[in-house]
Amino acid sequence: MNIKRRSLLGTAVLALSLGLGGAALAQDKTKVGFIYVGPIGDGGWTHEHDQGRLAVEKEFGDKVETVYVENVPEGPDAERVMTQMALNGADLIFTTSFGFMDATINVAKKFPKVKFEHATGYKRADNVSTYSARFYEGRAVQGTIAGRMTKSNVVGYIGSYPIPEVIRGINSAYIHAKKVNPDVQFKIVWAYTWFDPAKEADAAKVLIEQGADVILQHTDSTAPHAAAKEKGGVYTFGQASDMSEYAPMPRISSIIDNWAPYYIERTKAVIDGTWESTDTWAGIGPGMVGIGEFSSEIPADVQAEANALKDKIASGEYHPFTGPLKKQDGSDWLAEGETADDGTLAGMNFYVEGIVGDIPQ
Repeated sequence: MNIKRRSLLGTAVLALSLGLGGAALAQDKTKVGFIYVGPIGDGGWTHEHDQGRLAVEKEFGDKVETVYVENVPEGPDAERVMTQMALNGADLIFTTSFGFMDATINVAKKFPKVKFEHATGYKRADNVSTYSARFYEGRAVQGTIAGRMTKSNVVGYIGSYPIPEVIRGINSAYIHAKKVNPDVQFKIVWAYTWFDPAKEADAAKVLIEQGADVILQHTDSTAPHAAAKEKGGVYTFGQASDMSEYAPMPRISSIIDNWAPYYIERTKAVIDGTWESTDTWAGIGPGMVGIGEFSSEIPADVQAEANALKDKIASGEYHPFTGPLKKQDGSDWLAEGETADDGTLAGMNFYVEGIVGDIPQ
């Protein structure tokens, strides 16, 4: 009887371990969620965030489960999506667009045990971190190339929304284009979207009609490249991702957002129980901002000049916002050798001297 009872008990224990134990193992997995403003196939911003998600899966294997929701509008619906993700057991949620900021803060209050990471925002809480990349460093390199490559002396810039992140990029690109080409001028078209191929293509066509033979963009699709390719003789730069399918023409280089190391680091912190609310703003030096391969269309001396600038920025030897610089209205901003502080850059709401046009309110 004892042998039989032990046998039955062993069977019960085995069943329990397969049932409850299996559930426990499932619960031990760290669930990491991602909220995307665009489709993962956008070829730009969201694509690179999703590459970061895939890197987390590769790094941690069975220790993690990742989930994502794409095409989430910036607004009330974002809060609903985040809430559902938290209710479904997410331990860590990355919300990857500026317009998700308030929704992230609101949902984080309801789920204090869930960790949130908001990209490009500035509002934090005990369970909300913020992170961004110093894209303006890459814009300095792009501006240098654009200033050298333009023949019409007109550089077009497609802006998404008039927020500090985008304004910083315009200013940085212009400053460095102007340094190498005093005759250059910038024309700016605001698309009021992060991802809308039709609007982005229309913006590119308008800029080309206005004489631009180089186009930079702070929108997420490859549509401007397609419009430039159709026109011919117009240079473009990849945004957020390499967009190398349009190389060597019209795409001659790119800014690449490398989120993978950060996503791995923050996921590990949750797994280890060491996660704390932080603010991260990294650039070329730490590798969060990359410069895409230069096209053969760029002359060797221009490539060398751009690489030298990139290296100086990466080492900290040079800051893209170094005086003397004035604001658009002619007032003094930075004295000779003075560099902009992060607070001013984070809230930048003005153009530098020489840029024509108003920032939309």
